[in-house]
Formats: sequence, structure tokens, C-alpha cells
Amino acid sequence: MAKTLGFFMALIAMASMAVGRDSTGWENAFATFYGDISGGETMEGACGYGDLFKQGYGLDTAALSTTLFNNGHTCGACYELKCTNNPEWCINGKTTTITATNFCPPNWSKPSDMGGWCNPPRKHFDMAMAAFLKIVKGTKVGIVPVQYRRVKCVKKGGIKFEIKGNPYWNLVLVYNVGGVGDVKGVWVKKMGDVKSGWIQMTRNWGQNWETGEGLRRWRLSFRVTVSDGRTLNALGVVPANWNFGQSFESKVQF
Repeated sequence: MAKTLGFFMALIAMASMAVGRDSTGWENAFATFYGDISGGETMEGACGYGDLFKQGYGLDTAALSTTLFNNGHTCGACYELKCTNNPEWCINGKTTTITATNFCPPNWSKPSDMGGWCNPPRKHFDMAMAAFLKIVKGTKVGIVPVQYRRVKCVKKGGIKFEIKGNPYWNLVLVYNVGGVGDVKGVWVKKMGDVKSGWIQMTRNWGQNWETGEGLRRWRLSFRVTVSDGRTLNALGVVPANWNFGQSFESKVQF
């Protein structure tokens, strides 16, 4: 998170900002940035993603405060953000869309209005610097009031699955998910195994899903349900000769 916070200016912005949702569906929050312009410090994170460039997220990302992060259930969701109520620092008329890829933890040593920006129940986006600069004039302000709303995630290609773990425990990262973006449930099926139906996986952390079912040497299908209730089946997406550490792209997308 930015260290040059401009406390006086931030407090003026906070005092002038309305609470709640306006008539157009925008909700109020605050934003800071973390990392540098290259985004090196924004890779990986609490949602389980790795190289955000290779995985298609790039620098249009943010870490969410506890209230928005929802224990990782919001990972992969997309938000449109705009800077508000601060004419000196906001780029008028500009919005940017980010994907939730990380968690901004509370800082209980500081009050929520003076350094503990991600303390509950505050709604806060700690944005990658490049995304922050799309709506804010420079970085000296440190923190700005913003408005946000959930929007559809637009992704290239199909839903992707990275298989990790070991022969006794399988961990699957589900990413590049379009539509609402946040995955609610995942099932796996061993194609050709007449004794096995759809096996429900358990969320391990972020968008990593686990099962102790033996999957080696089986062609695999995945069923993915997102938070709006929609479900897609990625049939036969993983060949029988798969190895741990490999990623596979399906032909389906929300």
C-alpha cells in the first residue's frame, strides 16, 4: 500500500463522501495502490493465482479488504471503479475494470480512517499501481474515494484449469473465468470410470479446489458453477497423460 498517504487531503475526501449506494448502482469505497508500475509485487497472492500476465489478468487487478474479499469467495470477480469527490486528483470521466486477485489484510494497529484502510467494515480496493493511475492523477495522494460496481468479466478463450498437488491429493486452480467471474463450486469426473460420477471438490483457498480422489491416468472433465448459479461442463478438458503443474484450457466460457 502506498506510504505517501496525504492524510489531510484524505480526511477531507472522507468527510465529503456519502455512504452507501447511489441511484445508478454505484457503491462507495476507497482505493490505494501497492507495488510498482511493473506490477511485480502484485503477482500471486491470496486468490491462488500465479503469474498474472501469463494467466491473462495483467495489471488490471486489486487486493480487496475483508468485507469485499469474503474469505476468498470473491476471487475472480470484476469491478468497474471510478475516482470521485476529489477534483484535484481524480481523472474526470475515467473508469477502469479490475479483477479481484488478492487480499488486503486489516491493520489493527491503526484506526480505519488513518492507515487501517482495509479494516472491517471498510470497503477498500488496494489496486495495482498501473490500474490506479488509470483513474487518479499521480501517486502522491495515496488514498482516494472511489465508486465501484460489479461488472461482467470478459476473458479470452475458455476456462482454464491448473492441476497441482501429488498422487494422493489434487489441487486445481480454476482461472480465466468469464461472466460473474467468482467460482462457487467445482466438480471433477474421471471419464470412462463407470463407478465414478461427478466428484464434488472442496475450496482449499481462493480459487484452488481440492480432492483426495485418485485422478492420475484418467481423462478428466470439470463442472464449474459461478456465484450467479450458472454452470458449465468442461468435458474431457484434461487428457489421460496429464502431469502435475500443467494447465489446460477448455472450450467453454461463461
